[in-house]
Amino acid sequence: MTTPLRIALIIGSTREGRFGPTVARWFEAVAGRRTDIELTVADLADADLPAHWTSDLSPRGRAFVEQLAGADAYVVLTPEYNHSFPASLKQAIDTAGRVWRRKPVGFVSYGGLSGGLRAVEQLRPVFAELHATTVRETVSFHQFPFDEAGQPRDHEGAEQAATVLLDDLLWWGRALRTARGNDEAWSEAA
Repeated sequence: MTTPLRIALIIGSTREGRFGPTVARWFEAVAGRRTDIELTVADLADADLPAHWTSDLSPRGRAFVEQLAGADAYVVLTPEYNHSFPASLKQAIDTAGRVWRRKPVGFVSYGGLSGGLRAVEQLRPVFAELHATTVRETVSFHQFPFDEAGQPRDHEGAEQAATVLLDDLLWWGRALRTARGNDEAWSEAA
């Protein structure tokens, strides 16, 4: 039996009243039905990251980066603010630095008419610069289509999109985990 892929779901907004935790709970429930992945949630609101770059992190900030470092793959949950992603997410990406290297990143986005897809498209080159691989498949929610129980109104479509994303992330995650394990030069540099 293959070891489950360790995926960190990153809630990328810290704003008060944010919608991210609702989407995260739904995604966590969908992913939780699978036996081939192990999902943890990394919430930026709990990470206590500094407003400016520094290597001197608080204990919660260090724990956040360590949680990311222990993952084989990532799902970044991002809203779209002003046609882009939140500054808090960029700070977290930069603070975590090398943890992204040679690992796959998938996206779940929400907000406005574009469903957060403009934020996702701006995140792709950021992760490419960090030597991460972004997967094509994305889950996006346009105009906050969730009911009062915190479930997508198009439950079937949303769940199908999440399954396709997780399948793609699993393929890349396993391939890159194997490659990282076989690459002595990478292991020494990491």
